[in-house]
Amino acid sequence: NFQFRALGPPCTPLSILHSLRYLDVAVSEPSPGIPQYMAIGYLDGIPFVRYDSAGRMEPLTQWIKDGVELGYWERETQRAVRNQHIDAGNLETARNDTTRAGVSLHTWLRLSGCDLLSDGSVRGSQRYGYDGRDFISFDLGFRKFVAEEEAERWTNYLKHVCPEWLKKYVGYGQKELEHKEPPDVHVSGREEHGTLILSCHAYGFYPNTIAVSWMKGGETLDQETEWGGIVPNSDGTFHTWARIEALPEEREQYRCRVEHPGMPEPGIFSRHLAGISPWWSLCPSLLPSSSSLSSSDSASGGSSLVTHGMRVGKGHGSTRHRSGNPVPPTLIPLCFHREEGQEWIQPGSR
Repeated sequence: NFQFRALGPPCTPLSILHSLRYLDVAVSEPSPGIPQYMAIGYLDGIPFVRYDSAGRMEPLTQWIKDGVELGYWERETQRAVRNQHIDAGNLETARNDTTRAGVSLHTWLRLSGCDLLSDGSVRGSQRYGYDGRDFISFDLGFRKFVAEEEAERWTNYLKHVCPEWLKKYVGYGQKELEHKEPPDVHVSGREEHGTLILSCHAYGFYPNTIAVSWMKGGETLDQETEWGGIVPNSDGTFHTWARIEALPEEREQYRCRVEHPGMPEPGIFSRHLAGISPWWSLCPSLLPSSSSLSSSDSASGGSSLVTHGMRVGKGHGSTRHRSGNPVPPTLIPLCFHREEGQEWIQPGSR
Protein backbone atom coordinates (compact mmCIF):
# COMPACT_ATOMS: atom_id res chain seq x y z
CA ASN A 1 0.00 0.00 0.00
CA PHE A 2 1.01 3.59 -0.56
CA GLN A 3 1.69 5.39 2.69
CA PHE A 4 0.73 9.07 2.72
CA ARG A 5 0.71 11.48 5.62
CA ALA A 6 -0.41 15.02 6.19
CA LEU A 7 2.48 16.77 7.91
CA GLY A 8 1.91 19.97 9.86
CA PRO A 9 -0.92 22.46 9.45
CA PRO A 10 -2.70 22.84 6.12
CA CYS A 11 -0.45 25.07 4.02
CA THR A 12 -2.13 28.48 4.38
CA PRO A 13 -5.29 27.08 2.74
CA LEU A 14 -7.23 30.34 2.85
CA SER A 15 -4.76 31.90 0.36
CA ILE A 16 -5.65 29.36 -2.36
CA LEU A 17 -8.49 30.47 -4.65
CA HIS A 18 -8.61 27.41 -6.91
CA SER A 19 -6.50 24.31 -7.53
CA LEU A 20 -6.07 21.76 -10.33
CA ARG A 21 -4.45 18.37 -9.72
CA TYR A 22 -3.87 15.24 -11.77
CA LEU A 23 -3.07 11.94 -10.08
CA ASP A 24 -1.62 9.17 -12.29
CA VAL A 25 -0.98 5.67 -10.92
CA ALA A 26 0.70 2.77 -12.73
CA VAL A 27 1.05 -0.72 -11.21
CA SER A 28 3.22 -3.62 -12.29
CA GLU A 29 0.49 -6.21 -11.76
CA PRO A 30 -3.17 -5.24 -12.32
CA SER A 31 -5.85 -7.07 -10.37
CA PRO A 32 -9.66 -6.95 -10.05
CA GLY A 33 -10.55 -3.35 -9.23
CA ILE A 34 -7.01 -2.08 -9.87
CA PRO A 35 -6.27 -1.29 -13.54
CA GLN A 36 -2.70 -1.23 -14.78
CA TYR A 37 -2.93 2.53 -15.19
CA MET A 38 -5.37 5.23 -14.11
CA ALA A 39 -5.50 9.01 -14.07
CA ILE A 40 -7.90 11.27 -12.15
CA GLY A 41 -8.28 15.04 -12.41
CA TYR A 42 -9.35 17.13 -9.39
CA LEU A 43 -10.66 20.69 -9.45
CA ASP A 44 -10.63 22.25 -5.97
CA GLY A 45 -10.27 18.73 -4.59
CA ILE A 46 -13.30 17.32 -6.40
CA PRO A 47 -12.70 14.55 -9.00
CA PHE A 48 -14.06 15.73 -12.35
CA VAL A 49 -12.40 13.49 -14.98
CA ARG A 50 -10.93 9.97 -14.96
CA TYR A 51 -9.16 7.58 -17.30
CA ASP A 52 -7.92 4.03 -16.92
CA SER A 53 -6.16 1.54 -19.17
CA ALA A 54 -9.47 -0.17 -19.98
CA GLY A 55 -11.23 2.82 -21.53
CA ARG A 56 -11.35 6.52 -22.40
CA MET A 57 -11.17 9.79 -20.51
CA GLU A 58 -14.65 10.39 -19.13
CA PRO A 59 -16.49 13.05 -17.09
CA LEU A 60 -17.30 12.72 -13.39
CA THR A 61 -19.35 15.91 -13.07
CA GLN A 62 -22.16 17.34 -15.16
CA TRP A 63 -20.53 20.74 -15.52
CA ILE A 64 -17.43 19.37 -17.26
CA LYS A 65 -19.61 17.21 -19.50
CA ASP A 66 -21.69 20.24 -20.53
CA GLY A 67 -18.90 22.81 -20.71
CA VAL A 68 -16.06 21.45 -22.81
CA GLU A 69 -15.69 22.03 -26.53
CA LEU A 70 -15.98 19.48 -29.33
CA GLY A 71 -12.92 17.23 -29.49
CA TYR A 72 -11.96 17.65 -25.83
CA TRP A 73 -12.53 14.02 -24.81
CA GLU A 74 -10.65 12.58 -27.78
CA ARG A 75 -7.71 14.92 -27.16
CA GLU A 76 -7.59 14.17 -23.43
CA THR A 77 -7.81 10.42 -24.10
CA GLN A 78 -4.82 10.61 -26.46
CA ARG A 79 -2.84 12.58 -23.87
CA ALA A 80 -3.72 10.02 -21.18
CA VAL A 81 -2.57 7.17 -23.45
CA ARG A 82 0.78 8.93 -23.97
CA ASN A 83 1.20 9.42 -20.24
CA GLN A 84 0.28 5.78 -19.66
CA HIS A 85 3.20 4.66 -21.85
CA ILE A 86 5.58 7.14 -20.20
CA ASP A 87 4.62 6.12 -16.66
CA ALA A 88 4.82 2.42 -17.56
CA GLY A 89 8.38 3.02 -18.79
CA ASN A 90 9.29 4.92 -15.64
CA LEU A 91 7.87 2.13 -13.50
CA GLU A 92 9.91 -0.48 -15.35
CA THR A 93 13.08 1.60 -15.03
CA ALA A 94 12.51 2.08 -11.30
CA ARG A 95 11.91 -1.65 -10.85
CA ASN A 96 15.20 -2.50 -12.57
CA ASP A 97 17.08 0.15 -10.61
CA THR A 98 15.65 -0.60 -7.15
CA THR A 99 14.91 -4.30 -6.90
CA ARG A 100 13.31 -5.49 -3.66
CA ALA A 101 13.48 -9.16 -2.75
CA GLY A 102 10.12 -10.86 -2.32
CA VAL A 103 8.08 -7.92 -3.67
CA SER A 104 6.07 -8.54 -6.84
CA LEU A 105 3.66 -5.58 -6.88
CA HIS A 106 5.23 -2.21 -7.61
CA THR A 107 3.59 1.18 -8.06
CA TRP A 108 4.50 4.42 -9.82
CA LEU A 109 2.65 7.61 -8.98
CA ARG A 110 2.68 11.10 -10.48
CA LEU A 111 0.92 14.07 -8.89
CA SER A 112 0.99 17.32 -10.85
CA GLY A 113 -0.95 20.54 -10.72
CA CYS A 114 -1.18 24.21 -9.89
CA ASP A 115 -2.88 26.68 -7.55
CA LEU A 116 -4.24 30.17 -8.20
CA LEU A 117 -3.47 32.23 -5.10
CA SER A 118 -5.35 35.19 -3.69
CA ASP A 119 -2.53 37.60 -4.58
CA GLY A 120 -2.79 36.65 -8.27
CA SER A 121 0.31 34.45 -8.32
CA VAL A 122 0.57 30.82 -9.44
CA ARG A 123 2.05 27.90 -7.52
CA GLY A 124 2.71 24.53 -9.14
CA SER A 125 4.52 21.25 -8.62
CA GLN A 126 5.22 17.82 -10.09
CA ARG A 127 5.83 14.92 -7.71
CA TYR A 128 6.73 11.34 -8.46
CA GLY A 129 6.56 8.38 -6.11
CA TYR A 130 7.73 4.78 -6.33
CA ASP A 131 6.26 2.10 -4.07
CA GLY A 132 4.67 4.74 -1.86
CA ARG A 133 7.68 6.98 -1.28
CA ASP A 134 8.93 10.21 -2.83
CA PHE A 135 11.16 9.62 -5.84
CA ILE A 136 11.64 13.07 -7.34
CA SER A 137 9.79 16.38 -7.17
CA PHE A 138 9.80 19.72 -8.95
CA ASP A 139 8.32 22.95 -7.62
CA LEU A 140 7.77 26.03 -9.77
CA GLY A 141 10.74 28.36 -9.20
CA PHE A 142 13.08 25.58 -8.03
CA ARG A 143 15.13 23.21 -10.21
CA LYS A 144 16.73 20.91 -7.67
CA PHE A 145 17.33 17.32 -8.85
CA VAL A 146 15.89 18.10 -12.32
CA ALA A 147 17.71 18.26 -15.67
CA GLU A 148 17.60 21.66 -17.39
CA GLU A 149 15.52 20.52 -20.38
CA GLU A 150 12.93 18.86 -18.17
CA ALA A 151 12.87 21.86 -15.84
CA GLU A 152 11.99 24.13 -18.76
CA ARG A 153 9.23 21.79 -19.88
CA TRP A 154 7.78 21.49 -16.40
CA THR A 155 8.03 25.25 -15.84
CA ASN A 156 6.06 25.92 -19.03
CA TYR A 157 3.35 23.49 -17.99
CA LEU A 158 3.07 24.68 -14.39
CA LYS A 159 3.37 28.40 -15.15
CA HIS A 160 1.27 28.64 -18.31
CA VAL A 161 -0.60 25.51 -19.45
CA CYS A 162 -1.94 24.37 -16.08
CA PRO A 163 -3.22 27.81 -14.93
CA GLU A 164 -4.89 28.35 -18.33
CA TRP A 165 -6.85 25.10 -18.02
CA LEU A 166 -7.56 25.74 -14.36
CA LYS A 167 -9.24 29.04 -15.25
CA LYS A 168 -11.25 27.32 -18.00
CA TYR A 169 -12.47 24.61 -15.65
CA VAL A 170 -13.39 27.15 -12.99
CA GLY A 171 -15.48 28.93 -15.62
CA TYR A 172 -17.26 25.69 -16.56
CA GLY A 173 -18.10 24.83 -12.94
CA GLN A 174 -18.39 28.34 -11.50
CA LYS A 175 -21.93 27.94 -10.14
CA GLU A 176 -21.05 24.69 -8.41
CA LEU A 177 -17.71 25.96 -7.11
CA GLU A 178 -19.16 29.15 -5.61
CA HIS A 179 -21.49 27.16 -3.36
CA LYS A 180 -20.37 27.10 0.29
CA GLU A 181 -21.24 24.64 3.03
CA PRO A 182 -19.91 25.34 6.56
CA PRO A 183 -18.42 22.47 8.55
CA ASP A 184 -20.07 20.47 11.30
CA VAL A 185 -17.49 20.53 14.10
CA HIS A 186 -17.18 17.91 16.84
CA VAL A 187 -14.70 17.97 19.73
CA SER A 188 -13.86 14.70 21.44
CA GLY A 189 -11.30 13.32 23.86
CA ARG A 190 -9.90 10.16 25.39
CA GLU A 191 -7.28 9.33 27.99
CA GLU A 192 -4.36 7.01 27.34
CA HIS A 193 -1.77 6.25 30.02
CA GLY A 194 -2.41 9.50 31.85
CA THR A 195 -2.43 11.66 28.70
CA LEU A 196 -5.55 13.37 27.36
CA ILE A 197 -5.83 13.20 23.56
CA LEU A 198 -8.17 15.89 22.21
CA SER A 199 -9.55 15.69 18.67
CA CYS A 200 -11.37 18.33 16.65
CA HIS A 201 -13.19 16.96 13.58
CA ALA A 202 -14.76 19.12 10.87
CA TYR A 203 -17.26 17.34 8.62
CA GLY A 204 -19.23 18.13 5.47
CA PHE A 205 -17.64 21.44 4.43
CA TYR A 206 -17.17 22.94 0.97
CA PRO A 207 -14.94 24.32 -0.49
CA ASN A 208 -11.90 22.50 0.85
CA THR A 209 -10.20 25.66 2.16
CA ILE A 210 -10.25 25.40 5.95
CA ALA A 211 -8.02 26.14 8.95
CA VAL A 212 -8.37 24.05 12.13
CA SER A 213 -6.22 24.94 15.14
CA TRP A 214 -5.99 24.02 18.82
CA MET A 215 -5.69 26.84 21.34
CA LYS A 216 -4.81 26.91 25.03
CA GLY A 217 -6.01 30.12 26.56
CA GLY A 218 -5.32 32.68 23.83
CA GLU A 219 -2.30 30.88 22.38
CA THR A 220 -2.43 28.86 19.15
CA LEU A 221 -0.51 25.58 19.53
CA ASP A 222 0.54 24.74 15.98
CA GLN A 223 3.82 23.09 17.01
CA GLU A 224 2.02 20.68 19.33
CA THR A 225 -0.84 19.85 16.93
CA GLU A 226 -1.12 16.87 14.58
CA TRP A 227 -3.27 17.44 11.48
CA GLY A 228 -5.10 15.03 9.23
CA GLY A 229 -5.46 15.66 5.53
CA ILE A 230 -8.34 17.57 3.95
CA VAL A 231 -10.12 14.55 2.49
CA PRO A 232 -13.13 14.40 0.13
CA ASN A 233 -16.38 12.73 1.12
CA SER A 234 -18.44 10.79 -1.40
CA ASP A 235 -21.04 13.60 -1.57
CA GLY A 236 -18.55 16.24 -2.77
CA THR A 237 -17.88 17.80 0.64
CA PHE A 238 -14.73 17.36 2.75
CA HIS A 239 -13.62 16.40 6.24
CA THR A 240 -10.48 16.93 8.30
CA TRP A 241 -9.23 16.80 11.88
CA ALA A 242 -6.66 18.21 14.28
CA ARG A 243 -5.38 16.40 17.37
CA ILE A 244 -3.35 17.45 20.40
CA GLU A 245 -2.09 15.88 23.64
CA ALA A 246 -2.84 17.60 26.95
CA LEU A 247 -2.73 17.06 30.69
CA PRO A 248 -6.10 15.73 31.93
CA GLU A 249 -6.32 18.42 34.62
CA GLU A 250 -5.96 21.15 31.95
CA ARG A 251 -8.76 19.86 29.71
CA GLU A 252 -10.99 22.90 30.19
CA GLN A 253 -8.29 25.28 28.93
CA TYR A 254 -8.32 23.91 25.38
CA ARG A 255 -10.44 25.21 22.50
CA CYS A 256 -10.62 24.31 18.82
CA ARG A 257 -10.67 27.23 16.36
CA VAL A 258 -12.14 26.64 12.89
CA GLU A 259 -12.09 29.10 9.98
CA HIS A 260 -13.94 28.40 6.72
CA PRO A 261 -15.38 30.53 3.86
CA GLY A 262 -18.86 29.22 4.67
CA MET A 263 -18.71 30.60 8.22
CA PRO A 264 -19.47 34.31 8.85
CA GLU A 265 -16.54 34.38 11.30
CA PRO A 266 -14.09 31.88 12.83
CA GLY A 267 -15.72 29.54 15.35
CA ILE A 268 -14.36 28.49 18.74
CA PHE A 269 -15.43 25.00 19.85
CA SER A 270 -15.00 23.12 23.12
CA ARG A 271 -16.62 20.38 25.17
CA HIS A 272 -16.96 19.95 28.91
CA LEU A 273 -14.64 16.97 29.33
CA ALA A 274 -14.88 16.41 33.10
CA GLY A 275 -15.80 12.86 34.03
CA ILE A 276 -15.54 11.44 30.51
CA SER A 277 -15.00 7.77 29.87
CA PRO A 278 -11.40 7.08 28.78
CA TRP A 279 -12.52 5.70 25.41
CA TRP A 280 -15.50 7.76 24.34
CA SER A 281 -15.54 9.54 21.00
CA LEU A 282 -18.08 11.41 18.93
CA CYS A 283 -16.42 10.52 15.63
CA PRO A 284 -18.29 8.34 13.12
CA SER A 285 -16.37 5.46 11.66
CA LEU A 286 -14.30 6.24 8.57
CA LEU A 287 -14.02 3.69 5.81
CA PRO A 288 -10.82 3.39 3.75
CA SER A 289 -10.94 4.21 0.08
CA SER A 290 -11.73 1.43 -2.33
CA SER A 291 -9.13 1.00 -5.01
CA SER A 292 -11.93 0.33 -7.49
CA LEU A 293 -13.11 3.24 -9.58
CA SER A 294 -16.65 1.95 -9.95
CA SER A 295 -19.61 3.73 -8.36
CA SER A 296 -20.38 0.80 -6.08
CA ASP A 297 -21.35 1.58 -2.50
CA SER A 298 -18.85 -0.96 -1.21
CA ALA A 299 -15.62 0.49 0.16
CA SER A 300 -13.95 -2.82 0.89
CA GLY A 301 -13.37 -4.47 -2.47
CA GLY A 302 -9.74 -4.97 -3.50
CA SER A 303 -6.57 -3.64 -1.97
CA SER A 304 -6.59 0.05 -1.09
CA LEU A 305 -3.87 1.99 -2.89
CA VAL A 306 -4.02 5.06 -0.66
CA THR A 307 -4.34 4.44 3.03
CA HIS A 308 -5.53 7.94 3.98
CA GLY A 309 -8.21 8.19 1.28
CA MET A 310 -11.74 8.27 2.67
CA ARG A 311 -15.10 7.99 0.98
CA VAL A 312 -17.36 8.79 3.89
CA GLY A 313 -19.97 11.50 3.50
CA LYS A 314 -23.23 12.66 4.95
CA GLY A 315 -25.20 9.45 5.33
CA HIS A 316 -22.02 7.31 5.35
CA GLY A 317 -22.22 5.20 2.21
CA SER A 318 -23.76 7.71 -0.17
CA THR A 319 -22.08 7.76 -3.55
CA ARG A 320 -23.84 10.83 -4.90
CA HIS A 321 -22.11 14.16 -5.40
CA ARG A 322 -23.98 17.14 -3.95
CA SER A 323 -24.79 18.08 -7.57
CA GLY A 324 -26.63 14.75 -7.91
CA ASN A 325 -23.96 13.03 -10.00
CA PRO A 326 -22.59 9.63 -8.92
CA VAL A 327 -19.04 9.91 -7.59
CA PRO A 328 -16.76 6.85 -7.51
CA PRO A 329 -14.34 6.06 -4.71
CA THR A 330 -11.16 8.04 -5.39
CA LEU A 331 -7.47 7.96 -4.62
CA ILE A 332 -6.41 11.04 -2.67
CA PRO A 333 -2.75 11.67 -1.86
CA LEU A 334 -2.12 13.84 1.19
CA CYS A 335 1.65 14.16 1.44
CA PHE A 336 4.72 12.25 0.33
CA HIS A 337 7.69 11.31 2.47
CA ARG A 338 10.58 13.44 1.16
CA GLU A 339 13.48 11.62 -0.47
CA GLU A 340 16.04 12.69 -3.06
CA GLY A 341 15.42 10.98 -6.39
CA GLN A 342 17.07 10.69 -9.80
CA GLU A 343 17.01 12.86 -12.91
CA TRP A 344 16.04 10.44 -15.66
CA ILE A 345 12.30 10.56 -15.04
CA GLN A 346 10.15 11.38 -18.06
CA PRO A 347 7.72 14.13 -17.03
CA GLY A 348 4.74 13.12 -19.15
CA SER A 349 2.34 15.75 -20.48
CA ARG A 350 -0.89 17.55 -19.69
